[in-house]
Amino acid sequence: MTNQNALKPVTPALHHDHDHGHDHSHGPVHAHAHAETACCGNPVCGSSATVDATDIPKGALLFRIPTMDCAVEESEIRRALEPVAGIQGLRFRLGERTMAITADAGALPRALDAIRKAGFKPEPVGDTATPAAPARIAGMSTGLARLVAALVLAIAAESISFLAFDGMGFMAAEMVLALAAIGLAGLDTYKKGFGALVRGRLNINALMAVAVTGAFVIGQWPEAAMVMALYAIAELIEARAVDRARNAIQSLLALAPEQAEVKQPDGSWQTVMADTVVLGAVARIRPGERVPLDGVVTAGLSAIDQAPVTGESIPVDKTVGDPVFAGTINQTAALEFRVTAVAANTTLARIIHAVEEAQGTRAPTQRFVDRFAAIYTPAVFVLALAIALFTPLFMDWTWLQAIYKALVLLVIACPCALVISTPVTVVSALASAARRGILIKGGTYLEEARKLKAVALDKTGTITEGKPKLVESTLLDASGNEAAVFAIAASIAGRSDHPVSKAIAEGLKGEREEVGDFTALPGRGVQAVLSGQTYMLGNHRLIEEKGLCTPTLEAELKRHEEAGRTVTLLASSQAVLALFAVADTIKESSQAAVAELRALGVVPVMLTGDNAATAKTIGAHAGIEDVRGNLLPEEKLGAIKAMQERYGAVAMTGDGINDAPALAQADIGFAMGGAGTDTAMEAADVVIMNDDLRRIPETIRLSRRAHAVLWQNISLALGIKGIFFVLAVFGSATMWMAVFADMGASLLVVANGLRLMRAEK
Repeated sequence: MTNQNALKPVTPALHHDHDHGHDHSHGPVHAHAHAETACCGNPVCGSSATVDATDIPKGALLFRIPTMDCAVEESEIRRALEPVAGIQGLRFRLGERTMAITADAGALPRALDAIRKAGFKPEPVGDTATPAAPARIAGMSTGLARLVAALVLAIAAESISFLAFDGMGFMAAEMVLALAAIGLAGLDTYKKGFGALVRGRLNINALMAVAVTGAFVIGQWPEAAMVMALYAIAELIEARAVDRARNAIQSLLALAPEQAEVKQPDGSWQTVMADTVVLGAVARIRPGERVPLDGVVTAGLSAIDQAPVTGESIPVDKTVGDPVFAGTINQTAALEFRVTAVAANTTLARIIHAVEEAQGTRAPTQRFVDRFAAIYTPAVFVLALAIALFTPLFMDWTWLQAIYKALVLLVIACPCALVISTPVTVVSALASAARRGILIKGGTYLEEARKLKAVALDKTGTITEGKPKLVESTLLDASGNEAAVFAIAASIAGRSDHPVSKAIAEGLKGEREEVGDFTALPGRGVQAVLSGQTYMLGNHRLIEEKGLCTPTLEAELKRHEEAGRTVTLLASSQAVLALFAVADTIKESSQAAVAELRALGVVPVMLTGDNAATAKTIGAHAGIEDVRGNLLPEEKLGAIKAMQERYGAVAMTGDGINDAPALAQADIGFAMGGAGTDTAMEAADVVIMNDDLRRIPETIRLSRRAHAVLWQNISLALGIKGIFFVLAVFGSATMWMAVFADMGASLLVVANGLRLMRAEK
């Protein structure tokens, strides 16, 4: 069967697999559940996401499967479809509980029949986006009413049994009430359970179906009814808890307004639906409003709260030319901006999409649990069968006692708590990270981050701001007026597009003069005429060529160059008037981030293509001892390999493009400044949306917390089951106790996993 699960093309240079024990496929990709594991069969479990019909493969038909709750049931559907000829492709969106199927005309009815026989109900979805939330909420309310009715009937049956009323009429009433309760609470469980048994598979539904049926057959009618009702109610509670994790990222959807105020051809403003706004349109936002779409400011000056997208706690000033992102909040003044991304492709939409896809991937611990459960469930079923068949022959048990203990064991054996312990933890951690501006591409990278022993850091744009700033201005002509000389320099620099000239123009304040005869001097600088006098603004080489260098000036130039600064000189035809030093300044967060990495036992290393002197200076300011400069891309790759041999697991931090070979070789690739950058989103395993280097140690801490919670959950699930297993075989555990133990364990691990939703202080 053709696999068409990849949702986006992946940067080829960064789609890598190495022998580090984990999958390194990049970009949002659905993972398949191959393990034969058991799963909860919640009829209400799922996401409130909407179905994006634009994401359906060409020629495919979209179906919603309401009871497809997790990757395990996706696997069951895939297995059911394996014998059906003519299926060309499948794509699953578990968060939305949808399946896109590409098949021959004659194969489609057979495929849908196979899915129905597996215990699922495929429902066709229209060609446009269809909201799932109202139907899900309505289904949840209906399900709750039905389960409450089942519980009332089960209590009535238990009351008749407890009061020990005699007579055939009371016995018949007890049986009928129990049967009605089982029918109301367990219809979905029975459908899935018997479907699994027919296919020779054992999952939680099969175990519950066998256990409840067995209890009913041996005359434990009220207990069978109560077990099924309690099981179904506990599943509903658990489903709502799991929804908190699954839908955490969906809360971001509400951040982007549905409407936008757009400028019309006649100059008027009209409010339209945001999803109808085209690229290049001009939109307006007033103070207090949320930005509806990504764009670039064309008019106005305001502060924007970018916390929903980048996790920044302090509002960012925005003026003409600055980017704005959908879902952020305009605070102080009106802004106009040109739309650069349609509603379905905004940075916010891509974050949500990527995290949803990451939720579908399977972390290493989850794969381990799935493999364990694949052996555990059949083994316990065989053990229960052995207890029912052989203990009366070798122990002083009646057949009814043996069968009852076996049924209790089946209920205890349900691996729901074990299987659900990992995905809810991973999803909670991914959602928590996304809210902090850390986009982790899957559970694999979440778990692997805790193993990092060293982090390689690019310099420009990672440790430094990535754009030059004027850091020192010195008047060299003692007879000159500083304000006048600096105004001349600012006037000339303002005419140039060179980054260094722009930095000088932005750094110098004061009145600007009219510039004439502006001429570029390639490789040297620029020349211009002001007030009839010719001036040059250029580099060391230009001043040497003009014969204006002096020993004192050479010493000053050497001082700046050793500090990694770019020096520009303003000169007349007779003398050098002023010196301007420009440098790529270190970010405020870099020193703190490096200190945090060291505190975590992670070694920071700088890898840069810049000259060694500049790299050493920046590294010293940041607190990095191991600094390597003048590196070409292939040399960075070699450096990463050497670091892996020396330290073990290594991360690379860069822009996702120039550092592609090193990012590909590293165990985890971090991309800085991901907000609005498609290439960085696609290339890296982790995207830091707000350009803050401190998010890397934060990711490592989150990984360690998630790993600890994962194993706490596994220990809880297995420990509780172990205790009740002993009680079931050698003590007096009842089916009531068994179902409370099973679902209690499930609720405990869910609650423990949801703790990761709380943001780290």
